Amino acid sequence: MLYAIIVENMGLLLQYSIRNILRRRLTTTLTSLGMALVVFVFAAVLMLSDGLRKTLVTTGAYDNVVVLRKSAGVEVQSSMERADAAIIEGHANAALDVDGVQLIAKELVVLISLDKRISNKPSNVVIRGVNAKSFALRTDVRLVQGRLPRAGSTEIIVGKSIEERFNGVSLGQRLHLAMRDWIIVGVFDAGNRGFSSEIWGDADVLMQSFRRNSYSSIIFKLRDSGSFESISNRIKDDPRLKVDVKRENKYYEEQSEMMAKFLTILGLSLTLIFSIGAVIGAMITMYTACATRTAEVGTLRALGFQRTTILMAFIAESLFLGGVGGGLGLLLASFLQLFTVSTMNWQTFSELAFSFDMNLSISVYSLAFSLFMGLTAGVLPALKAARMNIVDSLRAV
Repeated sequence: MLYAIIVENMGLLLQYSIRNILRRRLTTTLTSLGMALVVFVFAAVLMLSDGLRKTLVTTGAYDNVVVLRKSAGVEVQSSMERADAAIIEGHANAALDVDGVQLIAKELVVLISLDKRISNKPSNVVIRGVNAKSFALRTDVRLVQGRLPRAGSTEIIVGKSIEERFNGVSLGQRLHLAMRDWIIVGVFDAGNRGFSSEIWGDADVLMQSFRRNSYSSIIFKLRDSGSFESISNRIKDDPRLKVDVKRENKYYEEQSEMMAKFLTILGLSLTLIFSIGAVIGAMITMYTACATRTAEVGTLRALGFQRTTILMAFIAESLFLGGVGGGLGLLLASFLQLFTVSTMNWQTFSELAFSFDMNLSISVYSLAFSLFMGLTAGVLPALKAARMNIVDSLRAV
């Protein structure tokens, strides 16, 4: 019986609080919009960081292995001699293609400078020297325009993100690089992966043109996913080699860590500053509501409503403001998924395009953050309302 009375009283107070919120439409709207802005920034930061991480992690395949010079860290800093490549090829025991040939690619990675379409300012772009097996190892890469470059030629194909964001890299155009003219014969799309921000050409021709005598990396596909440790140990234990061996997805995941961490720290710092302003604004709104309803609170107390019930009603009102603001901010942030942004990959110092990524955990964190702001803003005004003296409150009638 007592439980039913408490529930009924809380229901009445919640209806009372909702009617008061609707009565103060302007202040309610402004307070919710302030919280929505903070949640929008909070969600955008998480989406940006997660989008960058997802782009790089999904670039690599779990069954593919990357071999680099020891301590090189990234391909652009690595150097693998032809003799070393031959030794690794013998140890790899790689998967075979339909013709019975091992799926091994010896690739070159160098940086070139191109002008962006919007700003006309130069930016570094990865040009990757590949061979026929490179395409078999990257099954997500598909040609969307033109054709593949012929082996031994100065033909290249460009990633879709490069074609969209840089000058002079459309199908049929020529690039002057390393004292040669390179004709663009195709455009490829790797989806939401880092390869879409690269240019591909024949590895041997690129090595000759850029005066390189060594490869940057060796990539091969495992016959058995579980054999990575044994093959890795066999390659690293060979005294003729000084190399690091990593799964391809792990290699790209490591590239995302520094940049994703920087974006998260910077964004959350800005969010914290904005949230302080939003909480203060919401607190002022709740204090105003408390001050203008002094007589009403006194009447409710005189009718038998407990201090705890009054406290919970005001907190529920504040949580409602936070929840509305959080939902609106999250809705606005979801539209960021329609946009693609680009930044410099700090590991390779090259251009990388990626999209904002919304997922369930970001939605939950954003809504929880908005409710936390609402709770923080409402606690002190709610305590003030709950502690009001009945007699002093009724004098305001």
